[in-house]
Amino acid sequence: MTPVIEVDNLTKTYKHSKSPSVDHISFNVEPGEFFAFLGPNGAGKTTTMSILTTTLDYDAGAIRIAGYDVAREARRVREHIGIIFQRPSLDQQLTAEQNIRIHACMYGVYAYRPTFKLMPKSYRDRVLELAEVVGVGDALFKPVRRLSGGMQRKLEIVRSLIHTPEVLFLDEPTTGMDAESRRGLWDYIDEVRKQYGTTIFLTTHYIDEAEGVDTVCIINHGKIVTCSSPDAMKQSLLRQEIILDATDRGALCRELDGLGLTYKLNGHVTLAYQGSAQELLAKIQTKLTTLQVTDPSLEDAYVTFLNTTSGTEAPILNTQAKLEVA
Repeated sequence: MTPVIEVDNLTKTYKHSKSPSVDHISFNVEPGEFFAFLGPNGAGKTTTMSILTTTLDYDAGAIRIAGYDVAREARRVREHIGIIFQRPSLDQQLTAEQNIRIHACMYGVYAYRPTFKLMPKSYRDRVLELAEVVGVGDALFKPVRRLSGGMQRKLEIVRSLIHTPEVLFLDEPTTGMDAESRRGLWDYIDEVRKQYGTTIFLTTHYIDEAEGVDTVCIINHGKIVTCSSPDAMKQSLLRQEIILDATDRGALCRELDGLGLTYKLNGHVTLAYQGSAQELLAKIQTKLTTLQVTDPSLEDAYVTFLNTTSGTEAPILNTQAKLEVA
């Protein structure tokens, strides 16, 4: 399967800068993949996003999106991508549908018509279908200025998908939204992805939003730090904290000693363990009275990678309990 996004040795240095903002980075994104591109401020994340969406030139490297070269075929690339910008970009004086219609005409999907009824049936059906999926059907013909921030964000999804893009770029899509609106927006994006097979390319400062993605790519100081699944990233770096106890605590400690494990006694038995907790528990014969397993989060792994590339000591344990059995 040919990747829908191919980035090879991409490099970009801004004028008067001593070092590249993006320094020879390479990665691929497969069709239908949910891909998260993460990094701290100044890491090169926004520069990369701007280059991929054809709004910024680059110095060296090769990029292909949907089979088209970004440098030589930017117009064809734009025909195959949708973008939800970090800042709202709707015309507040127009209705929701008018915003969508202008976007469709700008992409050359249809010739402009002054009213919704005069637009081709295929356009009308597409608008109504997307509006139903995203949940803005009741607001379709209302002025945008009367819509809530969450509703406007959903409208931007409809607008970005009207030309059926292969890739949807989401640049900090939930910035400024409350928790309920954020959750609802991700439900709608997930539904759209399942229904249309759209590839999602996400940048976000809310690391929890990347927990369910297929691939996480971290950039720092202009270089790719790692690209892998969230689970692989967590397992490669972080250890679970496991709290155990038993009526016969001495027998439990002897078993752990026999397994060569280091632990602490502080009212119970605590150990840090890298690997499957289920496999460890299968080796313990002493009957347990307490079991508490803390799984590392993607945010833990993200901070660890950034600390590692910055030369500081990385944390190894998450402190939030996931499971407790007594």
